[in-house]
Amino acid sequence: MSDGLLVLAGTPIGDPRDAPPRLVSWLGRADVVAAEDTRRLHRLADQLGVSPHGRVLSYHEHNERARTPELVERLTSGESVLLVTDAGMPSVSDPGYRLVTAAIAAGVRVTCVPGPSAVLMALAVSGLPTDRFCFEGFLPRKPGERARHLATLAAEPRTMVFFEAPHRLSEMLTAVADAFGAQRPAAVCRELTKTYEEVRRGGLAELADWALEGARGEITVVVAGARGASVSVEEVLPKVLTRAASGERLKDVCADIASATGLSKKALYDAAVAAR
Repeated sequence: MSDGLLVLAGTPIGDPRDAPPRLVSWLGRADVVAAEDTRRLHRLADQLGVSPHGRVLSYHEHNERARTPELVERLTSGESVLLVTDAGMPSVSDPGYRLVTAAIAAGVRVTCVPGPSAVLMALAVSGLPTDRFCFEGFLPRKPGERARHLATLAAEPRTMVFFEAPHRLSEMLTAVADAFGAQRPAAVCRELTKTYEEVRRGGLAELADWALEGARGEITVVVAGARGASVSVEEVLPKVLTRAASGERLKDVCADIASATGLSKKALYDAAVAAR
């Protein structure tokens, strides 16, 4: 095991006063600070009243492949590397996973300084069930890929947490409403911990209409899981096709079975059309 140490540190998602004390400590003693945005890192350090002790290097999505070997070399030579991203925890929808896996493979110890989390904060204030949840990050941008991915989640019983860019929010909510149902409860959480923090709760279609006006800032979307969805689309598809073949209207069959199982009516209909 190398004497080096990789430290993943959570940074404030808005209010700098949420910075964990150990982040301040590590900024003042790490041999290297790898930052997603070095300017934002220096601004945060000034707000916290600390000057980075070691060399500050950029580490972001465009250079992480090239910079990872350099950081691993420093780690295996016994140096400490502090990894920070712009907000939240490195490697969670942020750069870091590549470095973590490379460090582990090189026998370097990896630890973490816990900090604020937009995922957990949004979940807590959403008013939706918190006993079981999953984090889905950003959905695919291309409509077809996004629709296919959402179809796999239509029967997911756990509360789901997503990230989204403000300019794509209405489109994203509309796509989720199409896949999960217009009335599926959800919450849009924006600018968490910041001056204009806002949480909007309602059905997916209602929230999509609201988002048409334009939402700003950092966005986290929380969506309720499917209630009573104990079966998959594939399991009930034969029943849908049998009833439709007997003369029932396909849309009516899908609506009936969706209501009984908690599955998405659209997901059932699309699967039936594809199977015909």
